[in-house]
Amino acid sequence: MTGEEAVASFRNPPGAIRWTTVQPPAPRGGSEVKVEFRALGPLEAVVGDRLVDLGAPKQRALLALLVSQLGQPVAVDLMREALWTGPPPPSAVTSLQAHVANLRRVLEPHRAPRTPATVLRTHPPGYLLDSRVADVDVRWFGDRAKAGWQAWDRGDPHRALAEFEAGLALWRGPAYAEMANSPCVAPEVARLEELRLSVVEGRCAALVAVGAYEVAVAELKAFVHAHPLREHGYELLSLALYRTGRQAEALAVLREIRTRLGEELGIDPRPALQQLERDILNQDPALGERLIPAGPRSGGT
Repeated sequence: MTGEEAVASFRNPPGAIRWTTVQPPAPRGGSEVKVEFRALGPLEAVVGDRLVDLGAPKQRALLALLVSQLGQPVAVDLMREALWTGPPPPSAVTSLQAHVANLRRVLEPHRAPRTPATVLRTHPPGYLLDSRVADVDVRWFGDRAKAGWQAWDRGDPHRALAEFEAGLALWRGPAYAEMANSPCVAPEVARLEELRLSVVEGRCAALVAVGAYEVAVAELKAFVHAHPLREHGYELLSLALYRTGRQAEALAVLREIRTRLGEELGIDPRPALQQLERDILNQDPALGERLIPAGPRSGGT
């Protein structure tokens, strides 16, 4: 596959992402999976083949907390602290129990009366979503990111490109969109956003590696504009510009990040950027073949 063919399938330019809806991969557990949660955008749950109504905001916030800890028990005390600002009201536990009962009806609509719940289970000192019968797009995204970096490490940028693209296509908007600022999920939202940005950088590194320089330049310009302190984006942009014969622009990009880091953070660019600047000034022949690593692998799942 040529660089142009690889680029033809891209739909999500970094920096100004056009959120899309895609068919998710087959979840773990096969036919045993009863519920698929979607957290890479507004929180959704698919039961069977249908989206279900998750109820009022506080009930949705409770579910978001449970989804963010899929397969792990969440204590009732933590739920109370997360769902109420300040001291929880005396009715907090009763309200939580009502929300849990409502969610159980929604997530297992055909469960017989007085039979144990299998999706949202009681697990002292709280509750958990059972990962044996529930799955989440966050896990699918993490799998695609991991596969992309593995492909990069074995010298296959085309496969890395495809894996990174497949992962980014799962995003429908900001993670846990309507609850992104809620204490329930704020740490998880921050982790996922950092992982998304590192995958975007990995995708751009793969674009450069397959020779899709013009597309890489356009997308990286948008990316560094949106994220002006991410050095890796500037590093990739400078190399892509140099490989299209724009040496002066490549150097200007590196001067821009040097100035920005100095003025805003009081630091110098990392050594790799300083070396790249020297190599561009000297028109080092190795720049025509150099592969910049696919980015920091932060926020992993």
